[in-house]
Amino acid sequence: MASFVFQAAMSVASHPPPVTLALSGVFGSISLVAWICVLLPQLFANFKAQSADGLSMAFLIVWLLGDATNLVGALFTHLAPTAIALPSYFCLADLVLIAQCVYYNTRNKRRAAERRAQAQASEPSEDAPLLRRQDSAPTTSGEAQHKKVTAEAGTDVPDSNSFSQNILSLVAVCVVGTVAWFISYKAGAWDAEEPVPGGPDEANNPLEWAGLALGYISAVLYLCARLPQIYKNYKEKSCEGLAILFFMLSLTGNLTYGISLIAYSQEKKYLLNALPFLLGSLGTIVEDSTIFIQFRLYSKNKRRVAPVE
Repeated sequence: MASFVFQAAMSVASHPPPVTLALSGVFGSISLVAWICVLLPQLFANFKAQSADGLSMAFLIVWLLGDATNLVGALFTHLAPTAIALPSYFCLADLVLIAQCVYYNTRNKRRAAERRAQAQASEPSEDAPLLRRQDSAPTTSGEAQHKKVTAEAGTDVPDSNSFSQNILSLVAVCVVGTVAWFISYKAGAWDAEEPVPGGPDEANNPLEWAGLALGYISAVLYLCARLPQIYKNYKEKSCEGLAILFFMLSLTGNLTYGISLIAYSQEKKYLLNALPFLLGSLGTIVEDSTIFIQFRLYSKNKRRVAPVE
């Protein structure tokens, strides 16, 4: 593997592509790897907790709509290949995460209803002895509450190990993305000369105008998607159930995606066509940063309320 990558690097050195296209390819490849991996931490967190209560369904649905309009808009405006590949994959990934959330939410609500029905059916009558209940109930309730608070206290508190693991995950994404671009270049994927989008032949193209409109709709959807999640975290004063690596990969994917679009071409018309997609990707970095701040703030709150043995 190492020798193959070295040979690919030598091939790039001897037959280098234009710098801007190389940068677009590398950052686009990193973005693609980040987006391929982005949902895995949250899917695993949901599976481990057997719950998706931490996620806002409105966040996921609006995000899916943003990806769908992004895909169609990118096709109509002939954006960089990675700008088309990313939303194509992500529409499918969104559906997988939404399906998981619907499954856990439906199942857990049904089980909660069954437990309530069982509790009501097992309520003692007026003739039942009260002394035994008084002796046992406080201990059980106290232990349950202690376990609940302890579990909640440990859910959001980041430790040094998880932080280092998350950073290593991001480094691995960058390395894999860069290597993938070298391999694709070695395979000749970047040899074909494509016209730069936004040339004069595309003027007044109805599809281009439609794609531009869809791009702006997509940007608005992306910018609005995280607001329900931010509000949910604020209302509950907790980020319990959320995987912070999910948002770290999202930020990485959006940042490298934006750089890939800018590096692909600096033609004025192309940049104007890419503007809504840039707003949709780079604009969400502010919202992801807000969620990082919430993780930090609410982790401190959890530590303050954590019970002391």
